[in-house]
Amino acid sequence: MKRDRVEIERVEEIIAKAGVQFINLQFTDIVGVVKQVTIPVSEWKIAVDYGIWFDGSSIEGFARIAESDMYLVPDLSTFAVIPWESEGLVTARCICDVYTPKGEPFVGDPRYVLKRVVAEAEEMGFAYYTGPELEFFLFRPGPDGTPTTNPHDLAGYFDVSTDLAHNVRRQMVKALNGFGIAVEAAHHEVAVGQHEIDFRYGPAVTTADNAVTLRVTLKAIAQRNGLYCTFMPKPVAGIAGSGMHTHQSLTYKETGQNAFADPYDEYGLSTIAKQFIAGQLAHARGMSAVIAPLVNSYKRLVPGYEAPVYISWARINRSALIRIPRVHPNRPESTRIELRCPDPSANPYLAFAVMLAAGLDGIRKQMEPPPPAEENLYEIDSARTRLQTMPRSLDEALNELEADEVIQAALGNHVYERYMEA
Repeated sequence: MKRDRVEIERVEEIIAKAGVQFINLQFTDIVGVVKQVTIPVSEWKIAVDYGIWFDGSSIEGFARIAESDMYLVPDLSTFAVIPWESEGLVTARCICDVYTPKGEPFVGDPRYVLKRVVAEAEEMGFAYYTGPELEFFLFRPGPDGTPTTNPHDLAGYFDVSTDLAHNVRRQMVKALNGFGIAVEAAHHEVAVGQHEIDFRYGPAVTTADNAVTLRVTLKAIAQRNGLYCTFMPKPVAGIAGSGMHTHQSLTYKETGQNAFADPYDEYGLSTIAKQFIAGQLAHARGMSAVIAPLVNSYKRLVPGYEAPVYISWARINRSALIRIPRVHPNRPESTRIELRCPDPSANPYLAFAVMLAAGLDGIRKQMEPPPPAEENLYEIDSARTRLQTMPRSLDEALNELEADEVIQAALGNHVYERYMEA
């Protein structure tokens, strides 16, 4: 197995300097739950040279017993010491790709699914960048330690507070920095007990890795502070739910220029960007079960809480499915679109894969988006808008996925079939 000697030496230096004793080899199942195999540091060289074998038959959506043997290949660029396990039994983690005994990427590995669709974009001359914004709630556990929906604070959007949650957010940012994740902002969100931490925009596979790491990190730091962190989309009725608004753009691989930018357009968007938008709108219902995967997800996608219901796009309208954030006139390279329907319970690898596939389909077919809908859609009679709505339930979303061949192809037969079963 060919490895970059510089990367190997970099990791070996970290292991020696930090006194690493154990390494968690991490991956996700198809619904996005993080799994891991822990090895003593003495086995690290074997993991790097040959991979570590494991039984895939017990992993959600992976393999049947008859084809269970698989192995994990560490992605050395993701190696980091776990900040809250940096004393005593020092432990590191490394995100892995899953391979079959034949040495081929496993088609059921969500990370591979995203890599495959990213490769399709690269064949078309594009690199895909994303910036997910994950919202979450911090709740007090009950007397017996079980989670409740009792929020720790009474603060609101961007409020300044001196309670425990304010301190916990800073601990979370510090821990994420320990993983090499550059956090850009952390703040209180709209609902009581609701928060958001945003990290730097980047290549889709990297930001999917970071989103998975963020969820694990935030849960661990909350637990160490006697709180419970949840990414459930709508844990409490009557207040705002949690989204994973995802900023997206394509750049030209040869030049690195933003393929979405056109300073002469009213919205600052190129033809490529508008085709990408049209593709995502066309497949919004088909990809809904992947980007909003829980029964609970559809309790969030209702009018009145800035969660999108109508399949539309606009600049300033936060009720639209796709919003076009304003950019500084001197920074056209920051042109992007924001998809507002994903929620943080989604598997980021599969979510980004279907989002990209939908956009690329729009480019291939030269689709044109409908006119932008700048008015507040919640205040308009639904019959008068003539706009399609997002599915109202997971059952409806799964039916739409069954009818969308483009989204199925993005997932691949293996993941699609097992995702439907899951």
